[in-house]
This record gives sequence, C-alpha cells and structure tokens, in this order.
Amino acid sequence: MKKVTLSLLISALLPTAALAHTPLFACYDFGDNIILCEGGFSDGSSASGVEVLVLDVNGAELITSAINEDGEIEFEKPAGEYKVQFNAGPGHSIEVDGKDIVE
Repeated sequence: MKKVTLSLLISALLPTAALAHTPLFACYDFGDNIILCEGGFSDGSSASGVEVLVLDVNGAELITSAINEDGEIEFEKPAGEYKVQFNAGPGHSIEVDGKDIVE
C-alpha cells in the first residue's frame, strides 16, 4: 500500500516539477533600429549567459550573443526577415519571429 501511495504522490508532483523552470523570452522594438530582448526562467533564476542567436530566413546566423547580467540583450535590427532564438538547452528554447517584434 505504501508503494501505491508513494507512486501516486510522485505522479501528481512530476508535472509541477517539470514546469518549475520554464524559459521566458520577449523582444521589443525601441525604434532607431534597436531591438531589446529579455530572458529568464519562471522560477526566478537568471538567464545570464544563455545563448541568443539572430537568424535570417535561411537559418544563417547574423548575430551570436548572450543574455547579460540584467537578463537582457540589445542588438541592431537586421535588414529583412529574421528571427531571434533563446537557446538554454533541450526543452528550454524559444524562437521569436522578427515580424512579431513591434514598436
């Protein structure tokens, strides 16, 4: 009986644990060709050092950088279509299409 109770308890708590470290990432167009993106995690942990890629429509890297100590990255808006990728590892990646980044 104890094994069944323990199994049920673990099964109930696993989905909550899986959501405890969800990546958060948003980008904003501040005009003057400046894009600011903010990144972090739902549990409040820092995303400092997390890789951020700016890619063209063919997937070629235009900019490779990382989130700074303040949880931000700022870059010059590329000409043409692009997307911004927050890459904190498997299951922790977010991609924002450039056309969704508006003033």
